[in-house]
Amino acid sequence: MNKKNLLITLIVALVASLGVLWAADHIDAPGVSSTSSDITDYYAFESPENNDNLVFVCNTQGLLDPTASATAAFDENVLLEFNIDNTGDNVEDLVIQAIFQDGKVRVYGPVKPDATGTISTVQTSGMRTDAAITAYGATPAIGTNSSGIKVFAGPRDDPFFMDFAQFGKIIAGNATGFNNPGSDTFAGTNVLSVVVEVPKTMLGSAAMLNTWVESKRKI
Repeated sequence: MNKKNLLITLIVALVASLGVLWAADHIDAPGVSSTSSDITDYYAFESPENNDNLVFVCNTQGLLDPTASATAAFDENVLLEFNIDNTGDNVEDLVIQAIFQDGKVRVYGPVKPDATGTISTVQTSGMRTDAAITAYGATPAIGTNSSGIKVFAGPRDDPFFMDFAQFGKIIAGNATGFNNPGSDTFAGTNVLSVVVEVPKTMLGSAAMLNTWVESKRKI
């Protein structure tokens, strides 16, 4: 089947301004929990190794213990789409799309989408970068292309920090704030991550970008 012609419908969207985490979501309804469409966190930041590049990270399938991490897999019917607005109108001007097949992640873009909004078509005309999906505990497999894009997909330690026990005490009125450093509820749990590093020159000349990520499923 020609993936270029597949329509994909919106499951979840998290929105962020560049470099600022706007939302975290680790426990979803049963219909999306433990699937690749369940976005936990989204990050966008300047590469610490090369300030000419931006890094986009989409984490999915939260609360994976080591056993679950070893068997967790990306859903081949799900597309992860990084949206980039470089004109300030909160409409995507460019997209970076990740799809999964036969143990690999295939990333298209940055590329101008055929249409904007909650329905997407896989932009196979865009620049393509492939990487093998890294197995749990294995050396990270990084895919690259001649334009300087880097791609990773696989399990990673969940970077989100939250002390849920203390949060419960605050809500109940038994505490006035969090402890420093507190207890990391997510310690020992993992996520499935897709990481794409892109030269800034591919994203336009705007001084500020708006960026968000969506997971979309084939229909």
